[in-house]
Amino acid sequence: MTTDNAVLVLCGPDVHALLEGRNREVIDAVRDAYVAHQAGKSCLPHSVFVRFPGRVKERIIALPAYLGGDDEIAGIKWISSFPGNLERGISRASAIMVLNSLETGRPEVILEGSLISAARTAASAALAADVLHPAGDIDVLGIVGCGLINREIVRFVSSLGRQVGRILVYDVDPQRAAHFAEVLAPFAGKIPVEACTALGDLMARAHVISFATTAVEPTVSDITAFRPGATILHISLRDLMPEVVLGADNVVDDVDHVMRAQTSLHLAEQKEGHRRFVRCTLAEIINGSQPARRDDKSIVVFSPFGLGILDLALARLIMKHARVLEQGIRIDRFFEGA
Repeated sequence: MTTDNAVLVLCGPDVHALLEGRNREVIDAVRDAYVAHQAGKSCLPHSVFVRFPGRVKERIIALPAYLGGDDEIAGIKWISSFPGNLERGISRASAIMVLNSLETGRPEVILEGSLISAARTAASAALAADVLHPAGDIDVLGIVGCGLINREIVRFVSSLGRQVGRILVYDVDPQRAAHFAEVLAPFAGKIPVEACTALGDLMARAHVISFATTAVEPTVSDITAFRPGATILHISLRDLMPEVVLGADNVVDDVDHVMRAQTSLHLAEQKEGHRRFVRCTLAEIINGSQPARRDDKSIVVFSPFGLGILDLALARLIMKHARVLEQGIRIDRFFEGA
């Protein structure tokens, strides 16, 4: 990467340019990271949450990780979520990543991390939709929460090679939902986009639904409101009541990680006193050790905690292209002394 006494900085525009047009590479990198993690080729401590007294929505999270393979990598993502930023005209999430040398331990690369975080989250959701939902077209794609993450999920789902017949969108802010059709236009093309005034309407009609909201407590209580055989991408982790989780065919990214921080699955575990309601991980389906679905009528819920190895997988992909293109700002003598 760099010499021992230098640090390479990749700013937001660099990261954006290096990810542009590489959706399939990003999805493949996420897939490979999941498989490597399932095979034990990673080190993934629990994320650390920093919260503030009297402020339930704001948080900063540290995600340290190591990902093995031919080009092993280690580092940390430090990401904040401040929903009030939207009213300030800036993004809800901001993040930085630091990659360390596996020879000296010194930080070698600093990357703007929010773009990486959004891309890996969306790629993970698109991969899950592709793996879990039956082959063929996605007749109706439902979007709950009209923000950046769901915008990116639509963009990555459009890279799967599946035809989407219609997109339904819902947000607690009806004006935001109405505006989302314009936001999705560059990716949706001629696909009709319809804003729903009631969440129940979207749940009853959509075949694949992505929940990416800022909910801190579950509100969806009736699993029968979903159409039979639906695939639910439970990205925000806190929209579904424990009763919905317990009635679903549950697939996760990592069982230990997702049962934390009062997620819907954590609440279900507390209610039942066990974790047997989780059938398997997505990687177990990818490697062929588990089937994609329990049966044709069950509602499959994918609940990804968001693993730091995915950020590293994308950082590794970015660094591969950055070396070829000689991108980034090099800071010599970053450390004191040699």
